[in-house]
Amino acid sequence: MLLEQTLPLLAIGSILVPFVAALLIVASPQRMAKGLCIVAAAISTALSVGAWLVLAGSGQESVAVQLIGLGGAEVMGFVFDKMSVMLAPCFVGIGLLIAIYSVGYLNAGNREHPDAPRRRFYAFFTVFIGAMAGVVYSSTVVGQLVFFEITGACSWALIGYYDTPTARKSALKALIITHIASLGLYVGAGALYFQTGTFATDAIAQLDDFWKTFVLIAVLIAAWGKSAQLPFYMWLPSAMEAPTPVSAYLHGASMVKVGVAVFARVLVGAGPVPEPVGWVVAVGGILTCLFAFFMYLPQKDMKRLLAFSTISQLAYIFLGFSFFIFGSDLAFEGSVMHMFNHAFAKTLFFLVAGAFSYTLGTRMLPKIKGVLKKQPLLGVGFAVAALAIAGVPPMNCFFSKTALFFGGFSVAEANPALMVIVILALVETVGCFAWFLKWMGSVLPGEPSETVAQAQPVPKAMQGVFVVLIVMTVASSFIAAAWLG
Repeated sequence: MLLEQTLPLLAIGSILVPFVAALLIVASPQRMAKGLCIVAAAISTALSVGAWLVLAGSGQESVAVQLIGLGGAEVMGFVFDKMSVMLAPCFVGIGLLIAIYSVGYLNAGNREHPDAPRRRFYAFFTVFIGAMAGVVYSSTVVGQLVFFEITGACSWALIGYYDTPTARKSALKALIITHIASLGLYVGAGALYFQTGTFATDAIAQLDDFWKTFVLIAVLIAAWGKSAQLPFYMWLPSAMEAPTPVSAYLHGASMVKVGVAVFARVLVGAGPVPEPVGWVVAVGGILTCLFAFFMYLPQKDMKRLLAFSTISQLAYIFLGFSFFIFGSDLAFEGSVMHMFNHAFAKTLFFLVAGAFSYTLGTRMLPKIKGVLKKQPLLGVGFAVAALAIAGVPPMNCFFSKTALFFGGFSVAEANPALMVIVILALVETVGCFAWFLKWMGSVLPGEPSETVAQAQPVPKAMQGVFVVLIVMTVASSFIAAAWLG
């Protein structure tokens, strides 16, 4: 009983503290905004880490708690298991790091986007941090839907932060596309309730094959939209109009992870999943993976390249889910681990792009050469992030991709069509490695180009964040592997 009281209190605190802080930011003087955001993110991170430690110390695999009920229906609730207590500190903690980074980035010294930090940025960013904790902990489709929509509203405000016509258009595109996709969650929630009398995700296991397929595909559509998969991908590259801290958090670490986190939760509660769902997930995943790969090949703007790379990496996670549906628990654990690992690696990569904008005034890769000699910390950050995304050991994504592929090959042995999908994904990984190796050879060694030679110093706040993320991009896989077993 004590465990079922402590865990919800920690989770509620990690969600509500950022929401309350956002109200204080709006009501307080401008100069207090960044401090309130950082303090709220730090408290939320500490509370979510506390939930992880409490569950680990309890010896239990999973604890579910109902918060709001209506008759016999569970409307809102929390679930604490190995997946939720690991992902919540990851998403919230990265929010804390980016809030600290923003102190250095959002100022008049930024050569690409000189700016005075506004309360609007910190208020919406703080709400987003709390909403991410809510998504991960939610045990009902209604709970997922509530926080899903909150993240959509925050992303609209943050993508349009610079208030240019292009930024406003990009923000509206993200809001409309992800909101259209979210209709899948509405439909799935309604179908689940009418068939079982509750909104709890574990009630999906009670459905017959037809309704289970219906609900899972409905949720999958919402997940595709939030995670920028085909046919909903187009909002993510356009969203690069946002400030780089926003791109790093929303489009590298958190918002795009909402989709995969929501779908992972319903898969956990679904029991045996009908095979057609696995084929839909697998085909959607491999098509998106290959499409995104060919789209990022011609990109010269580092943020747009990273946007398409993110789409491709998320497709790996969906592929892992499909392998799980076909019978591989290892592939599911690899997907969850990849959510965790990719968040650190891609956040680091986006923030390096932001540092290029800040210090060089550009993020166009052909203009950037000799970074290691002029800005060694940025050079190391670029190399570590690139090698991680490409899946090179000992960087974190190597281990999660390895688990994914081992799981895929194990279930594809007797299935030639599935084996083709696994091999195509493996070929894409090799191509990803070659492409990022090409850019490392162009950007890092040699004498600094004229643009790099004129670089200004990186602010201390940004440097500290780089050090933490470089360490985590190496260490996170060992943390995840030890925890997931």
